[in-house]
Amino acid sequence: MRQRNIKNLNEKLDMNSSFLIDNPKECKGKWSDIFGNDNPVYLEIGCGKGQFIMKQAQEFPKRNFIAIEGQSNVVLRALQKAEVNKCKNLRIFIDYVNDLEDYFEKRELSGIFLNFSDPWPKARHAKRRLTYHDRLLNYKKVLTDDGFIQFKTDNDSLFEFTLEEIDEAGLKIIEQSRDLHSSDFEAKNITTEYEDKFSERGKNINYVKFK
Repeated sequence: MRQRNIKNLNEKLDMNSSFLIDNPKECKGKWSDIFGNDNPVYLEIGCGKGQFIMKQAQEFPKRNFIAIEGQSNVVLRALQKAEVNKCKNLRIFIDYVNDLEDYFEKRELSGIFLNFSDPWPKARHAKRRLTYHDRLLNYKKVLTDDGFIQFKTDNDSLFEFTLEEIDEAGLKIIEQSRDLHSSDFEAKNITTEYEDKFSERGKNINYVKFK
């Protein structure tokens, strides 16, 4: 979806920069120092306006959370939420990520959340999908031994693709549902803006957790 431009965006980002990481690659291996504790660290790739990661940070104060978003005009909303709620266990940075090893050491993350990622529907763009098997293997490199990847989508085709890529990567499914909000899985309790919108329309939410 095309995002509208925001007037004086850079000034507004500066005004809401308490939780913004300007140099994330320099934080590699030092995220515990950034947060000032040794609590486990979780990452959301593509946080959008930040509802999901904000709720995670509020619900689990003994965990640290990092959110990545490539679009500055979108991430502003997440930063504003962080400022209002003063979540000390949350940091955000702006970038389009290809290799998580640029930002994290091996075993530095305890979990990765992928929520309503761009489906890149054309076959020739499959490698751009965040659940392409090479990307999944890249994620695994920075996860702890018991770390997980959690994926939600309203896109049924992308979900089928993702299940195939999990198998291709040799990863193990822990939980799976084609209708998350009719299941007993705890993953339905913390939602994204898109998730709320689609659920209200009666659209099933596909979900898989794997490692």
